[in-house]
Amino acid sequence: MAKPARAKPSNKRKRNPWVRALKWTIGIFLTLGVLGAAGVAVAYSMIQLPDPNADFRTNTTFVYYNDGKTELGSFKVQNRVTIPFEQMNPYVTDAIVAAENRTFWTDPGFDIAALARAARSLVGPEQAVGGSTITQQYIKVMYLTQEKTFTRKAKEILLAVKVGQERTKEQILEGYLNTVYFGRGAYGIEAASQAYFDKPQSELTLAEAVALTAIVNSPGNLDPAAGDKQAADLLERYQYSLNGLVEMGKITDAERLEIYSELPEFPKVKKDSAMGGPKGFLLEMVRKELLANDFSEDQINGGGLRIVTTFDRKAQAAAVKTANTYAREVGGSKKKAEDIHVGLASIDNETGGVLALYGGRDYTENYINWATSPRPVGSTFKPYALAAALRDGWTLEDKVNGSTVTPPDGGRPIPGRAGRISLLSATTRSSNPGFVDLVMQLEDGHDKVVQAAEDAGVPHSKSWDETGYRIPLGTGEISPLNQASGYSTFANQGLHVDPHVVAEVFDSREQRLYAASIAPERGIESDVATDVTYALTKVAQDGTGSRASQLGYPVAGKTGSYYISDLKATRAIWFVGFTRQITTSVMIVKGDQGTGNLGQYFYGSRYPAMAWLDFMKVAMDGKERIAFAQPTRRVSTQSPSPKPSKETEEPSPTPEPTELPSETPTEQPTGEPTPTTPTKAPPTSTTKPTPKPTPTQPTKAPPTTAPPETKPPTTEPEQPGAGEKTET
Repeated sequence: MAKPARAKPSNKRKRNPWVRALKWTIGIFLTLGVLGAAGVAVAYSMIQLPDPNADFRTNTTFVYYNDGKTELGSFKVQNRVTIPFEQMNPYVTDAIVAAENRTFWTDPGFDIAALARAARSLVGPEQAVGGSTITQQYIKVMYLTQEKTFTRKAKEILLAVKVGQERTKEQILEGYLNTVYFGRGAYGIEAASQAYFDKPQSELTLAEAVALTAIVNSPGNLDPAAGDKQAADLLERYQYSLNGLVEMGKITDAERLEIYSELPEFPKVKKDSAMGGPKGFLLEMVRKELLANDFSEDQINGGGLRIVTTFDRKAQAAAVKTANTYAREVGGSKKKAEDIHVGLASIDNETGGVLALYGGRDYTENYINWATSPRPVGSTFKPYALAAALRDGWTLEDKVNGSTVTPPDGGRPIPGRAGRISLLSATTRSSNPGFVDLVMQLEDGHDKVVQAAEDAGVPHSKSWDETGYRIPLGTGEISPLNQASGYSTFANQGLHVDPHVVAEVFDSREQRLYAASIAPERGIESDVATDVTYALTKVAQDGTGSRASQLGYPVAGKTGSYYISDLKATRAIWFVGFTRQITTSVMIVKGDQGTGNLGQYFYGSRYPAMAWLDFMKVAMDGKERIAFAQPTRRVSTQSPSPKPSKETEEPSPTPEPTELPSETPTEQPTGEPTPTTPTKAPPTSTTKPTPKPTPTQPTKAPPTTAPPETKPPTTEPEQPGAGEKTET
């Protein structure tokens, strides 16, 4: 059998299956790559910049004293002050590029090599490194979130490319340096420069700019104030940035060597809270006043406003010092002073601007503002009763009963031993029965006193409603700020100006958005206010407030004490006084709610008057001495304030105190005085009130020399005999 013929060999090579598989894989990837590129192109064309994260569009609002330059505090969502690229320190712009993205000026918004290094570091033994450019970091902060996902990263890169095509590098770097977080609560280079070096970024040296921008890499771990390790780590990063600046040709090697070995000096970190300390009460008042004038919370906190207040820096410092001093004096020690609360408010009589206010030691620890919290005012209510009587046709020479008086509306008698005394003398001596008798003689006396207080500018309080004929004794409540406002109406010869704390508001472009309206309104008739003021000058010269005469200016004022005789407890002590320019009110109380017992021998003539005097010496420093207007025909100027003789007005052999604290009805278990209902009583005075004169307009009195200094009492007043204390 013939063998079959051998097949002719083929010229084709047999294919390796692995090679065939590789080719298929390459083909698939090329196809997917083309499709992916098309997808990326479509995604790029469709993607739009989202709305910026709201917080990163805010700017810090700054609050200033009345000089418009000295900062009082700030409001912020994020501590940031946006500045244009043209105003940025060249050291800062160069240093941030050297520290974070040395190819910034040439890359398309992302760096493939950097991304590769970052990916490799995640799986390799070397230290992890960042792969984001400055543009990507800006995109992430301004438009995206901090989540670590592939989707977010892909979106970040697409947006970075888009931003790189639509904005200049300068615009991107400006946005980045105004939004990036530097630590210490500071967003953006301007706020960071203030937080770390206590000066604007325009004044940073090369070393300071390099150190500050180096912190951006890890603010929580590179703050040199956090410890030696953090300072050492910052030095390493600082040197890395300096090397980059040399590499980029921005500084010379000699400049680098000069500052290379150590960090620049960082000032001591300020322990600061935006609302901490006494200033928190001022800032909260500013906030409330702005809200009441149609500013929104967003504008206040993040609108980059410049707010000029009425607060005077020197006066405010004096208010804080004075309050702390007398809290310790009253408490007897630094520890006990924590339970003593001083409320102080001082007003510019002409404008109504609050020059100084002390509401408490620390707003963040106790939100009660003792300068705006109403408390019983004691005899500082009496000037409103005096004004009501003068309006009704009385004169300062008309007589009232200074002996024990029993009001017909209930309650125990009001003790006194002075006999018949003039209204002027009753004011000077702060006679309780005299003023209760006065209200009894006035038709609808209680209501007229209330009306006078309201017309002087004091907001009505429900605590006045059930006081009856005893209303001048001051069981009703008024805040120190409102008392200062009411008394300033007398200082202004009857013109009232609403108190306010905001003078002007400007936006970030220095366009004025708001100015306080100064609109004096007639509250009290000019002649009535003039005679009330005259009577109060007698209090400050010869009466319970004589300590105030040491100021060296014409002064008028009134002391007050709120005393509960059954408990032998003094709840509040006051002094409210004024010159022609400034009215200041001082109140001292005790306890968490200001209802504690100060003790038996506390009077407005001592600590409150002393505090008032110390503060006013600073507030009035350098001001003109202006006399009050002369009294009207209501009082004889021949002998304006004769002291009553003991034979006719002080028959008791027991010495009377210089100032007698306030008597109140027996308190109910709740601590409130027993309510009484006012009823009309027949007049007890034999002197017929004169007709009410026609009001006259206020006139400014010519300057005069200060009244003669009256030496204050050297000892505390004696305690009266058994029974109730009389009110001052």
